[in-house]
Amino acid sequence: MIFASFEFVFLFLPVYFALYFLTPAKWRNWPVLILSWLFYAWWRVDFLALLVGVTVFTFMVARLMDASGVASARGKRLFMLGILGNLGVLGYFKYANFGVATFNDALTGIGFAPMAWNEILLPIGLSFYVLQSVSYLIDLRRGHVPVSRDFIAYATYKAIFSQLIAGPIVRYAEIAQDLRQRQHSLAIFGTGARRFMIGFAMKVALADTLSPMADAIFALPAPTLLEAWSGAIAYTLQLFFDFAGYSAMAIGLALMCGFHFPENFNRPYLSANIQDFWNRWHMTLGRFLRDYLYISMGGNRRGAFRTYLNLFLTMVIGGLWHGANWTFILWGVWHGGMLALHRWWNRAGFSMPYLAANALLMLCVVIGWVTFRAPDIHGTFGMYRGMLGLNGYGLTDAIAWQVTPDQWWTVGIAALLVYLPMIAGRTALFRPPEQNGPLWRAGWAAAPFIGFVLSLVLLYSRAAVPFLYFQF
Repeated sequence: MIFASFEFVFLFLPVYFALYFLTPAKWRNWPVLILSWLFYAWWRVDFLALLVGVTVFTFMVARLMDASGVASARGKRLFMLGILGNLGVLGYFKYANFGVATFNDALTGIGFAPMAWNEILLPIGLSFYVLQSVSYLIDLRRGHVPVSRDFIAYATYKAIFSQLIAGPIVRYAEIAQDLRQRQHSLAIFGTGARRFMIGFAMKVALADTLSPMADAIFALPAPTLLEAWSGAIAYTLQLFFDFAGYSAMAIGLALMCGFHFPENFNRPYLSANIQDFWNRWHMTLGRFLRDYLYISMGGNRRGAFRTYLNLFLTMVIGGLWHGANWTFILWGVWHGGMLALHRWWNRAGFSMPYLAANALLMLCVVIGWVTFRAPDIHGTFGMYRGMLGLNGYGLTDAIAWQVTPDQWWTVGIAALLVYLPMIAGRTALFRPPEQNGPLWRAGWAAAPFIGFVLSLVLLYSRAAVPFLYFQF
């Protein structure tokens, strides 16, 4: 079950909200927890067993750390047990297939038979809820949060269905108060519903319309110049509206029940440099990498070379977190190299005008997204050859009949929506509604609902498309 589906909108949500608001306030974590577990079990019950196991394990380790003294020798050993236990689960389910495949490639390369291996299925959302566990244990050890003594509250934090599958990566401290007591009002519920409808429209009307175009072009063995760049740009826009749409829906759904999640996107394609981009794109992952990885490796405290190296390694590890594939490692190398180069650029005192800087950034981002989307290294460099014009220039028959006019139009509309905020302040469209007249205020209120209804019509005419970040 995904957010952009009829069973979610017309079956799960009505039941969820009915049970939630009919439950007395002090017991409302219970319906959130139980229905979130049921939501997760919709895919596979054994996936739920793993989620519950990770939740119980981390909760008990944290309680034992607290009882032993976080700074004591036993507390440190328990901390390492908790970290290694969580990372061990992630490593087994996410990287065992990759490790065995790489090992088998090496065996066959020297003339030996490959090792027999049954592929392991990756549980949905594993990367996200493991990072939650890791952040909780590290924050507890650093003294940033008190230990949770209420298992239902902690399990609810881990399981809230709106963020369970693909984030945002919410830290325990950010909703600890909400887990104890939440405010509800028609205004809060309406604000959350508005965010959900906006995200729904971003996903269904834009991302899902672009999906067939990107899929068709990335499946080509030798795309032409026009095809390769069209596919790369289509995927760049699809990924943003898909993931930012999911995050908007997750934040909106949580707010409707009184939970305040952190923002995850802040117009990243309007950034002026790669550092600014990572301050705006998947913001909860970016700050996780910064606070728990980059700073732990020494950050910028050990000289210029170590700073460059730490930036580079942080992004390589971040790339590997996204998936067990050499393409993700290459993507991490690309972004780590750009971050290191940007830091050197700043230290040298160089600069460039915003429009030129943004154009250069987006060129680099689009090139990087090719490695993120391609199925393997061969496919990555096949797209790069096309982008260089080495496979011809025009649109081939293989794509001309697959890419429909509405998809080309959607590329233009999506790009326009990305860059429209650049004129904020010059138009009433981006001013707060209270600063505009009644007609603009009415449009501001009605537009998300209209987009939501139109998206439902589109959804009815085609199959639901899973969120791109479900695979991570």
